[in-house]
Amino acid sequence: MSRIATPARIEDAPEASRPVLEAIQKQIGSVPNIFRLVSNSPAALNGLTGLQAALGKGTLAPATRERIALAMAEVNGCDYCLSAHTYTGSKLAKLDDHEILANRQGTSLDAKAAAAVEFSRALTLSRGAVTVAAIEKVRAAGYGDAEILEIIAHVALNTFTNYVNEALGTEIDFPRISPLAA
Repeated sequence: MSRIATPARIEDAPEASRPVLEAIQKQIGSVPNIFRLVSNSPAALNGLTGLQAALGKGTLAPATRERIALAMAEVNGCDYCLSAHTYTGSKLAKLDDHEILANRQGTSLDAKAAAAVEFSRALTLSRGAVTVAAIEKVRAAGYGDAEILEIIAHVALNTFTNYVNEALGTEIDFPRISPLAA
C-alpha cells in the first residue's frame, strides 16, 4: 500500500488533475497507479506528463526509451518501474526477454542502443558527473548533441518516477518483476 493516498478513481483525484487522468485513460485504456498517485499534485502530474509528451516527440526510438527506463529502474531499485517497463518494453516496444535482461544489466544487444543505455547508467551512477570519454563513446555510437540531451532528459524523467515510487511505495499494478540479484 502506498504511503500517501492513491485516488481509486479519476473522480477522486483533485479536479485540476482529472483532465490529464482522463486523457491517459483514453490513450492507454487504464490509469496506472503512478499517475493516480502523482495526481495528488496537479503541478507534479502536469510536469510528469508534459515531459513524457515532449520526449515522445524527440528523436530517440521508443525501444531505446524503454531500454533506458529498464536500466534506470534496475539501478535505482524501483520495482514499480521495473515491472511497468518490462511490461511496456515487451508489449509496446517489442523487446524480447534477452534484450530486456541486457537492458536491466545496463547494456543492449543492439550496439547503438547499448551506448545510450550504458551512458544512462553511467550518468545515474555518477549523479551526472560523467567523463568526457562517456560522452565521446555515446557520440561515437551515432548520437548527436540533441539526442545526448534527450538521453539525459530521459534519465531525469525516470529518476523522478523511480523516486516517487520508491519514496511513496506505489502499489504495483503490472505483472511484478523482481530485481536482479546483486
